Amino acid sequence: MRLSVIIPCYNAADTITDQLESLANQYWSEPWEIIVADNGSTDGTLAIFEQYEERLPNLRIVDASDRPGAAHARNVGALAAMGDALAFCDADDVVAPGWVMAMGEALAEHDFVAGRLDPNKLNEPWALKARHCPQQHGLQEYKYPPYLPHAATANLGIKRSLHQAVGGFDETMPRLQDTDYCWRVQLAETELCFVPEAVVYYRFRDTLSGTYRQARLWGEYNVFLYKRYRPLGMPELSWKKGVLAWVRLLRRLPRIRRREKLARWMWHFNWRIGRLKGSIKYRVWAL
Repeated sequence: MRLSVIIPCYNAADTITDQLESLANQYWSEPWEIIVADNGSTDGTLAIFEQYEERLPNLRIVDASDRPGAAHARNVGALAAMGDALAFCDADDVVAPGWVMAMGEALAEHDFVAGRLDPNKLNEPWALKARHCPQQHGLQEYKYPPYLPHAATANLGIKRSLHQAVGGFDETMPRLQDTDYCWRVQLAETELCFVPEAVVYYRFRDTLSGTYRQARLWGEYNVFLYKRYRPLGMPELSWKKGVLAWVRLLRRLPRIRRREKLARWMWHFNWRIGRLKGSIKYRVWAL
């Protein structure tokens, strides 16, 4: 088996059909499989998979319900995989035509790869204006403070032996396991390569409340990463820079006149709130 496509899944009945339809129309001359690691779905998701058993004979469902979390589901899926390489995507996104072939051929040449995210197909106009989608033109840059590049598990591939060597995803982290994973692999001296031909149609949160909650959690767990990776070469943050960032953010608010700009401002505000919470929680200055 050359490639195992791994999809962590939890109560995805509203979105998984689109992903399965796209996978049913993928073609690659090499043998590949699909592994869905179900994290304890209760909404009829498993019944949808049963409808695709004939169209996707390479589909397998594994039980990952013994511990909650996408990181655990991905690790369970990887453990069950028979492929020499693993390609990760999500149940609420949709792989574009040619994705399996692009990932499979890229992983024949490289040990660790990430594809392109396209937000335009699955999101409402307000969401596109309120959010910036990373990984559209290259790897995600980590800028605060500057550190190693990273990529989302929505479109990530790795040799199975390398995944095992780094210990898989950190199941103790509720958020940003993909960033941590990318950094651990790179610190093990393996380059992360961008594959623009491997496209995933990426879905944002569909409510403002969900979007802002995500921003707060990302801010909080960025502080966790800062504390973990400071001893491993991440530059130190200046307290002055953090205070100035808050001042600039608050000064922008009275000048905002358009709803989409206010929505984007609120995303950054919630991200900063998350960093404040993380600084207190993890006892490190990282505003």
